[in-house]
Amino acid sequence: MFTSVVIIILFVVFILASAIRILREYERAVIFRLGRLIGEKGPGLIILIPIIDKMVRVSLRTMALDVPAQDIITRDNVSLKVSAVIYFRVIDPRKAVVEVQDYMFATSQMSQTTLRSVIGQSELDELLAERDKINKQLQSIIDSHTEPWGVKVSNVEVKQIDLPVEMQSAMARQAEAERNRRAKVINAEGEFQASQRLADAAKVIGEFPTAVQLRFLQTMSEIAAKSNSTTFFPVPIDLLTPFIKQKDDDKKAK
Repeated sequence: MFTSVVIIILFVVFILASAIRILREYERAVIFRLGRLIGEKGPGLIILIPIIDKMVRVSLRTMALDVPAQDIITRDNVSLKVSAVIYFRVIDPRKAVVEVQDYMFATSQMSQTTLRSVIGQSELDELLAERDKINKQLQSIIDSHTEPWGVKVSNVEVKQIDLPVEMQSAMARQAEAERNRRAKVINAEGEFQASQRLADAAKVIGEFPTAVQLRFLQTMSEIAAKSNSTTFFPVPIDLLTPFIKQKDDDKKAK
């Protein structure tokens, strides 16, 4: 009699353990009854029919999937190793279970093939300068393929681009040449602007000879401030004007 009671208690415990499930807030249960899909349940406490019902637990949280480095040749024949990371989440648990065998593995494989395809159609300069555009293109293509599986790809980021050593050296030389070119252009632009200002100053001095005297006095003030031991003997330029004029007249007479 005691043995029978123990067996009954154990059987009841087994039935309750098989029938009762507790799901977290971010989990859903896809229920199959005798092999047929009847829907999803959760979160919280759910009750299953033992032996008849089977449950597949699916997480709705956003997951990060690392895409291993892929050997890729770009459109301009540059060999690269490119890795990426993908952020996705399940939005339809029923499709994620029924439409694909393993949505994690399938999404990973789709990401790798799409990464090779998109990078292979791009040039190196485009890949380095327009990474946001490449990321959006990858996200759009991968999401269009995973949508029938109930998986939403929210973001794709190209994580690392490994260039050959020869290409790194060539890019360094190119960057140095570009910096030298810009420096020469800026220097030439500065010389041109300075010549324009000197020409304007010459016109002003030509119209107002007194400006030469003012400039002379300003130069004396600057030199005196820097070299206190220097002695000046100012000579008015007007005193030299008659001699210069006489010399010019003598040249004309000859």
